[in-house]
Amino acid sequence: MNVSKHQQALKLIATIAAAASLAITGCKKDEVEKMNPTEATAATETTARQFTLTADAYGHLTINNSNNYYKPGDVINLKGTFKAVYILNLSGSATAPITIKNPTGTVTTIGNPSWAGGSYAEAIQFSNCHYIKFGGETSKTQFLIKGSTQGTAREAYFDITLRAHTDNFEIRNITITNGGTGIWAKTDPVKNDASTWYPNSQMKNLSIHNTEISGTYNEAMYIGHTATYWDLTSGLSYYGSPSNFVSGDQYVQPIKWYNVKIYNNYVHDGGADGIQTSAIDHLEIYGNEVKNWALQHNPSHEGGILIGGRTTNTNTHDNYVHDGWGELLQFYGSGENGATHVIHNNLFRDNQAGHDGVSLRGIQNAVITISNNTIARTGGNSIRINGYNNQMIKPQIINANALIQPRMAGGGIYPNAYIYTEGGGTYKEGTGTLANVKIATVTAALVDITNYYLPKAGSPLGVAGYRKL
Repeated sequence: MNVSKHQQALKLIATIAAAASLAITGCKKDEVEKMNPTEATAATETTARQFTLTADAYGHLTINNSNNYYKPGDVINLKGTFKAVYILNLSGSATAPITIKNPTGTVTTIGNPSWAGGSYAEAIQFSNCHYIKFGGETSKTQFLIKGSTQGTAREAYFDITLRAHTDNFEIRNITITNGGTGIWAKTDPVKNDASTWYPNSQMKNLSIHNTEISGTYNEAMYIGHTATYWDLTSGLSYYGSPSNFVSGDQYVQPIKWYNVKIYNNYVHDGGADGIQTSAIDHLEIYGNEVKNWALQHNPSHEGGILIGGRTTNTNTHDNYVHDGWGELLQFYGSGENGATHVIHNNLFRDNQAGHDGVSLRGIQNAVITISNNTIARTGGNSIRINGYNNQMIKPQIINANALIQPRMAGGGIYPNAYIYTEGGGTYKEGTGTLANVKIATVTAALVDITNYYLPKAGSPLGVAGYRKL
């Protein structure tokens, strides 16, 4: 065969191979990439471009889209098993987000259960990424994040992190097991970057839904920055009074999230708080089940659901929180700028001795409406309102709740076991159909404990308490 015919034959073989590849991946010829995008052949601009990426020989994948190789509307399929994935500077748009998922009909697994310290301390990290849809194509069984299982070393391992202004982000259809923190989403202040200081910017639009998180050493979800202030000089968080700032150090507040929705997740068997949130304006938490949290038995990390400081305009409804060590719901939210807060139609039941059901902690100038919840078999009080030395200057609204069998630790049930106040906390109860129903035992409440504590015939609850939708 002469050289010309040999070249023609090679070209024909390459064409056939490319066609076969396209049949498998569903991609155009130049859209199949298994390397850093800077090393890839430039792709033809089309709608819904498909890319299929795999790990390198070490199990790693890094995508740095600083050259804008990936475009809004693209679909990135992560195929196979990865030890660590790092994604930087990847942005879709409001009308055409970038989707990152498993290839159709396959299961994607990310993480390093054997991690015991050192580099690659995350299963997957997103840095400066925007307008992303991330997770299983249709089911949480298709996309697995497997964190470290290596004793207390796993405390430092992060399963999913969103950092450095990452926002406009959807996490969906994922199963997360083990590791330190399940989902971590915040931006730390940076000394020479004023955009990371409140109120110079904000992160917008985060949704987390249809995920299952279990076995984490720390929080299952850590959403928003918990630090009241950040010392840029030392690089450390600060929670005290400004009057005690270190002379000469520079302090700022971390930026906040705006519009966060956390719904239809199952969080269980974790070491610290279940769903922890902080520094968010407009937060909705609903339809979640949280079970068996705070296995560390650390009093500083014990909330089934935690609404943290600097959080405004919240709606926590239709959640089922049960059978954990710590408090069922902790609330530290703010009344800043006339913010409103609602805790409605949740079933909170069964925690350990000494721990309250719903605990309000020193919310200055805020009013929380607590309505139609069932709070049953708490180790401490059904509801605790702590004004922290008269910081809570407005009475809380408590209407139509079913408060059943508090202080399971034993002893008599006194009237203040249902709604307990301290530190200047005050409240106002509803009357008529808005009256709270307080019952000393589950038996007397006539509820079906096998069916979400729904009232049986003849129950004295009336219209009070939780109703499963």
